Amino acid sequence: MRKQVFGRKFSRDKGSRQALFRSLIKAFIANGKIETTKARAKAISGEIDKIVTSTKGSNIVSAKRKVLSFLANDGKTTEFLFKNVTPAFAERKSGFTKITYLPRRMGDGAEMARLEWVVEIKTEEEKNKKKEKKNESKSKKEVKAKK
Repeated sequence: MRKQVFGRKFSRDKGSRQALFRSLIKAFIANGKIETTKARAKAISGEIDKIVTSTKGSNIVSAKRKVLSFLANDGKTTEFLFKNVTPAFAERKSGFTKITYLPRRMGDGAEMARLEWVVEIKTEEEKNKKKEKKNESKSKKEVKAKK
């Protein structure tokens, strides 16, 4: 009988609990927000903060290896984390996520929550699209001014 298990158990053994956390964290990093139960959101919020803090260290190679091992060798998510998320939180030391409480789920009445980044995370593609739109609007104004 295992007693004094630190953290939340979620009626799962250790491997299942780690798989649950890993999949929730991957989905959160990929999408920027997730809607889940309040208990699950609270459980992974601290883990996400630890991951982002580790990416901001001076030893990037070690941090990448650590994050890759935690995310089960998901290179795409790890690259997104290092290229887009870490620069967005360069000046912050902690508190990278926020939890917004939602109405209870209809089926079982579970308390629901939305977990999201404190700062809006933009991908390189979104940044490039905005630059292109600005350039297009400037060129249209120049064409109108010449006429």
